[in-house]
Amino acid sequence: MDYLLTFRLSIFSTVLFLCMNFACCNNGRRVGDVMDTEFNGFSVPLEHSFEVDDVAKFRVRGALVLKAGREPSVSLSQSQLSEEDRTKLKEVAAVDGLYRVRVPRVFLQADRQTERQVEGHLTAFVRACAMVESHLSDVITLHTDVSGYLIGVSIVTLPGACRGTEVEDEVDLEAFNTTLSIMAPVNAPGPETALFIERMEQEMEKKGKNPQEQKSFFAKYWYLILGGAIFLMATSSAQPPAGGDREQS
Repeated sequence: MDYLLTFRLSIFSTVLFLCMNFACCNNGRRVGDVMDTEFNGFSVPLEHSFEVDDVAKFRVRGALVLKAGREPSVSLSQSQLSEEDRTKLKEVAAVDGLYRVRVPRVFLQADRQTERQVEGHLTAFVRACAMVESHLSDVITLHTDVSGYLIGVSIVTLPGACRGTEVEDEVDLEAFNTTLSIMAPVNAPGPETALFIERMEQEMEKKGKNPQEQKSFFAKYWYLILGGAIFLMATSSAQPPAGGDREQS
């Protein structure tokens, strides 16, 4: 009986030790670790600015989380607007101010962040009234070059027009409803050289099979040449001689 009790206590101690060190299989995180992403990636800040005096003062709106891999893959994590920010955004909209966003110049591949990159930010803006009347519904597009380097950013609201619609602060200006997309360059279609050559070869092959089309110029147009020669002979024989006898008085 004592042996069985000792064995159970030993198993319990072992399980407790494993849970304390590995957080009971909490996806590899220890207790108290910050759960910033659900995968190994790299994040860059998405910032915004909206001021009544139209002097940009950027602060963090959220984070672009870049996934590792050959193709650019980005997800967006955002915070809700505070009560102070909601009030300020409506004030900026009332004076027809601007709502700006910016992102740093980076590669959109998480595994290329160690490469040398150009410092600075890329900025886009919309009218603050459009941001308010869209209930914080926007579309942010990240434009890249062929190597996946970020070269531009654009933002539009849905809908995009300002109609003077009244918007409730707490209900409609609390959380962002954002669609994030990546726009990479598309290769232009090249000339159809191969198709042109193939058609030319087919035409030459058809002519080779039909010897009637390979006749010489004389064989094709002999009747015209003969007719022209006869016409010249007829007209030359009908003309009087150049030097005739003169009549004497």
